Amino acid sequence: MTAAGLSAVAVAHASLLNPVLSRTPTETARLTNAVPKPVAQPAAEDVLIAFEEPVPGRAIVSPFGLRQLPWEGNGRLHEGVDISADLGVPVIAVADGVIVEAGTKGGYGRFVAIRHAERLTTYYAHLGSIDANLKPGMTVKGGDPIGRIGSTGTSTGPHLHFEIRDAQKRPLDPSMFLGKAFAEAGDLPLDKAKRYSGRVRMAYVSFIPESKRALMDAKNNPSVVVIKRTTTDAQDLAEAERNLKGAQARAAAQAPKVDGLRELSIGPDGRPRAQLAL
Repeated sequence: MTAAGLSAVAVAHASLLNPVLSRTPTETARLTNAVPKPVAQPAAEDVLIAFEEPVPGRAIVSPFGLRQLPWEGNGRLHEGVDISADLGVPVIAVADGVIVEAGTKGGYGRFVAIRHAERLTTYYAHLGSIDANLKPGMTVKGGDPIGRIGSTGTSTGPHLHFEIRDAQKRPLDPSMFLGKAFAEAGDLPLDKAKRYSGRVRMAYVSFIPESKRALMDAKNNPSVVVIKRTTTDAQDLAEAERNLKGAQARAAAQAPKVDGLRELSIGPDGRPRAQLAL
């Protein structure tokens, strides 16, 4: 009787657990195949402009500020930074923008200019080559290739001369922008980037550009005066002949007069010759 009672209790207990633990095949499949709801990702932070390095991984060797080159008599503002790299190394756009110039100009040699947000403009000078597809008016993204390192224009060796200018074309210190992102126009360090130390830094160069060698020679040898000619050889010869004739006329006017003689002249042998006044 006792055993039968315990068995009945056990069966009853099991019947209470079965509804909780058991699952029908349909329920099991529904739980297994359930697709989790996607987790909302945070929106990327909007930025006004983000600056990369124009020659990634290469250091600035000549900073922004007053600089004196070997052939100069005093310092002047170096309006950008110089980044040393080997010939042919790629140069990239530092930020999204629009190409405004691409070509050759004076001391810049081959160069590219890109307009960015807030009318900031970046300049990439002394390029050995410019990307063949680059043309004024086309848009570029930060990181797009625009050319390769060279030594064109007034350059002292392979490097990139890089500038940033504001809306009024005033030079800004690039080191305050490269590698940084700015969310709003008010975050841009425009006022601070225009300032520079009054100390003049002496620059050391790999070689003297051909266009500056005469200035360098004159500086090393002050007794040598470099004069740029404004006349041709023929003009100089004609002027010399006019000067000679003028000198001869003045000498004749000052020659001593002898009574009874019409004039006194100098013969080919250097001795005076006289003509009688008849």
